[in-house]
Amino acid sequence: MAISFDTIPGPGTLRLPGVYSEIDNSQAISGPQTIQYRRLIIGQKLAAGTATPLVLDRVTSPEQADALYGRGSMLAGMVRAALTQDSYTELQVMSVEDDAAAAAATGTIVFGGAATAAGTINLLIAGRRVRVGVASGATPATVATNVAAAINANLDLPVTASATTNTVTITARNKGEAGNGIDVRLNYYVGEETAAGITATITAMAGGTANPDLADAMAALGDSWLHTWAIPYTDAANLSIVEDELASRFAWDREIEGHAFTAFDGTQGQLGTLGDSRNSPHLNIVMATNEPMPAYEKAAETMAIGAYYLSIDPARPVQTLEYKWCLPAVEGDRLTNQERNLLLFDGISTTYVDAGGVMRTERLVTTYKTSANGASDASYLDVETLFTLMFIRHDWRDYVKRKYPRHKLASDGTRYGEGQAVVTPKVMKAEAVVKAREWEELALVENIDAFKENLISERNASDPNRLDMLLPPDLVNQLRIVANKIQFRL
Repeated sequence: MAISFDTIPGPGTLRLPGVYSEIDNSQAISGPQTIQYRRLIIGQKLAAGTATPLVLDRVTSPEQADALYGRGSMLAGMVRAALTQDSYTELQVMSVEDDAAAAAATGTIVFGGAATAAGTINLLIAGRRVRVGVASGATPATVATNVAAAINANLDLPVTASATTNTVTITARNKGEAGNGIDVRLNYYVGEETAAGITATITAMAGGTANPDLADAMAALGDSWLHTWAIPYTDAANLSIVEDELASRFAWDREIEGHAFTAFDGTQGQLGTLGDSRNSPHLNIVMATNEPMPAYEKAAETMAIGAYYLSIDPARPVQTLEYKWCLPAVEGDRLTNQERNLLLFDGISTTYVDAGGVMRTERLVTTYKTSANGASDASYLDVETLFTLMFIRHDWRDYVKRKYPRHKLASDGTRYGEGQAVVTPKVMKAEAVVKAREWEELALVENIDAFKENLISERNASDPNRLDMLLPPDLVNQLRIVANKIQFRL
């Protein structure tokens, strides 16, 4: 009997007459198989939210997030940012509670003068509009009372407010450092003006301390395969925890890769310092300088952009893509081309604003800059490299496991009968070349001749049941720069 059956007994066992057929699906699927991406958001909930902390929730709508995590919570905002960008890719959310030792960020708006005509107070808080009518002759105390009432009436704001005489005190709903980045400003949109005669002095949000510790969240994830993560924190302790977990997931013994995105609202110098302090191929920190939305919402939307477009094509550059939720900084507050170029060398991902005022991705670089021995290393510079490698690794692994689930291993030249469930190094080498051709068709790799030349497939010298292979794909690159020299003549 040359054919290797999986379930039908051999002639020494079966004598009952009949026609027996087993079904074998090992050859049913051909071509590269896409990865079904799963997104992850980790962030803080409010006590009013019904979610159980440190448990994954599958979230499909902002209204569901409001109920689970509380309206105006960090997570409610992050979910809105992600779903505005992409409502199709699966979204898993894990909530954490405010740290017991945390303090909430606060800020103030102090009103002065007296209204000389009817008008409007045009506030933008965390990118959300709050507009308050002002009657002619209104006093600063009246304006402050009305502004505080309008803020508290908007339950989607991540802050609450109180008024004392002419001062509105704004307090973040969630405690912790992230509240310091909640932006409060007047007259963001062109044409907006403060009611005549009224002055307003804003003191930025500050005083928020102690982010939650993400160690328990990492443990609670277990071995759930979650491909793109949005993390709201940029403190050194939490970034180290996340980087260690992602490095573990990338390793050979887990192979459940994930990639984290976070964002930071700071000056060019502060961003550079933060980027220089990290060195992980699994982390992207995107600039959020002077932008209206909290940085944690930009982290969530950047993650959603990456998940959506990298699942379509992991090698195609994630650039020029529109932010649909996050608003850009006003023109005078935007970083220059030179400043953004420097940040890319610091491991900070950049965005830009087009002529129509739309913020777009520019280049998503990881924080990885040097090898373990301190040498400059650009091998994991761009996020597309990591996602292309993830695709190739899993397409090859799944192909082998699907086609050769219970095969015997023999040396090259063995004269086994046709139909036998046997594989040799030469057969597996040919399979790898076929796969590389498929990856080439998808424009994920190039230079197949070099792949074939450097490909190795051999039985392990110490373990006859083990096949060792070296797969050397040459990944395609991204068109980033076109440099021209225009040598004119007169």
